[in-house]
Amino acid sequence: MSELATPETPPPAAQRAASSSFYTAMRIMPRAQREAMFEIYAFCRAVDDIADNPGPRDARIAQLARWRQDIDSIYTGETPPHLKTLAKAIREFDLYRDDFIAVIDGMEMDVVATIRAPDVATLDLYCDRVASAVGRLSVCVFGMARKDGITLAHHLGRALQLTNILRDIDEDGEIGRLYLPKEALLSAGITSDDPRIVLLSPQLPKACAVVVAQAQEYFAQADIIMTRNPRSKVKTPRIMGSAYHMILEKLIARGFNAPRTSIKLSKVHILFVVLRHMIF
Repeated sequence: MSELATPETPPPAAQRAASSSFYTAMRIMPRAQREAMFEIYAFCRAVDDIADNPGPRDARIAQLARWRQDIDSIYTGETPPHLKTLAKAIREFDLYRDDFIAVIDGMEMDVVATIRAPDVATLDLYCDRVASAVGRLSVCVFGMARKDGITLAHHLGRALQLTNILRDIDEDGEIGRLYLPKEALLSAGITSDDPRIVLLSPQLPKACAVVVAQAQEYFAQADIIMTRNPRSKVKTPRIMGSAYHMILEKLIARGFNAPRTSIKLSKVHILFVVLRHMIF
């Protein structure tokens, strides 16, 4: 990120991060950490856009392959010009190549096939790649001790991703995706993996309850880890966790029977969460 950049002309990574629900949480971090988080977010957004693009699968797989090559180039000292600021963040915070590759691998899971009712093991792998791997990159920026940082990324990443899955079931269903695990559906008596059928089933709340319980347990484990770490190291993950836990509570209160109203946090809610963790 250029030292000449000003608030009036934000660099590209910051511009992309500005659309994130967590922009305010990232914005309050010290400059070096903030810029590194913007770079991580911009990378994640770029590969996620490829996964969600409705274009030909082969073309999108090729785009993700180019991202793997670009990441490898950074770690071999041959950084592509357009990734110099990402390379700077990698050097400053000792970010791991394998975590970037894991994120790309997770996005590829959405490209090679339309995910429908994956088994629990496949869903957990997906959550690890698209969410916990991002967490592992982030905790390096936060400055957490490696062991607790990795454990926090494991639990909080899965908590956030499972909440996303519950929040976005209708949006995902519109493009043929269904991330609710097969085992949860079967336990509720749902044998189909067709989103059009599953999302109208009166038994859907029972299947969602299984995922809700898993997300709640991951939130609880993440809280234990954050409680034993200095507040300065976990301020940003606390804000993220609190915001998403609020979304989960709103989903529970709304219920999962069709028709479902959309759930999201307003900017006022997010600002409240940020201020609460800045002051207390």
